[in-house]
Amino acid sequence: MELIIERLCKSYGDTQALKDFSCTLTEGVYGLLGPNGAGKSTLLNVLSRNLRPTSGRVLLGGKDITRLGTAWLSRLGFMPQQQALYPSFSSRDFLGYCAALRGMKRREAGAAISKVLEQVDLSEKADVRISALSGGMKQRLLLAQALLGDPDLLLLDEPTAGLDPRQRIAVRNLIASVAARKIVLICTHVVQDVESIAKQILILKKGILIEQKTPSELISGLQDGVRELVVSPERLAELEAAYTISAVSPLEDGRLLARVVTNEQIGEAVQPTLEDVYLYHFGGEHDPV
Repeated sequence: MELIIERLCKSYGDTQALKDFSCTLTEGVYGLLGPNGAGKSTLLNVLSRNLRPTSGRVLLGGKDITRLGTAWLSRLGFMPQQQALYPSFSSRDFLGYCAALRGMKRREAGAAISKVLEQVDLSEKADVRISALSGGMKQRLLLAQALLGDPDLLLLDEPTAGLDPRQRIAVRNLIASVAARKIVLICTHVVQDVESIAKQILILKKGILIEQKTPSELISGLQDGVRELVVSPERLAELEAAYTISAVSPLEDGRLLARVVTNEQIGEAVQPTLEDVYLYHFGGEHDPV
């Protein structure tokens, strides 16, 4: 199975949110990285057909998704970033409503709902009103509705937002376990969400796809680009003004160990991480308010 995206563009007036975005995805997990405003959510909304592209096309299994009609709903699982839920519904009722929208038969839907509630560890909250659920539970319920019906393509927008560390790990493990038979695209600016489970990372900058490589390839490309040096607290401010700092650790003597993303020959070279790669591309940028 292939998802082929060909020269996708999306404009809002004079603003281009996506510019000639092209890539091919097969079964497995892909991480879509970029700061807020990079065009990540726009891409997911175009792929889910919530938005029409200005130009370009998307093919799944060789077929243009705009020609799949309602059959597209059975092949797509979309988890939006916003928690647009119905507070008076129970989790089970909400998933039943989503199943009806997908055109699932009642008996099929009942079994599928029980399965996804178990997958996201919400079985015991199945009949509790959504208004009484915590933010993390609501986030897992959004993931459950995306998994409903075992779709071929999963589009997940910030799937671990609001989850505690234990829940984040559980969700990552769940995504990895279902990805062998699906194409999973995770939109996030949290590198740890995809570093260990993504087969490839797509880096989106101002609507342009600038990298599509494996995590190890991206990290290898930054060799000698991360340095560590010991500085005084007073010197740290000067360092932050001149370089991108990825970490600062206090030392016992009162000085600081600074991790700097730079190709300049300062301090000692250390092994880069995917987070360093992210900062290499976006460290000097600020997310729009």
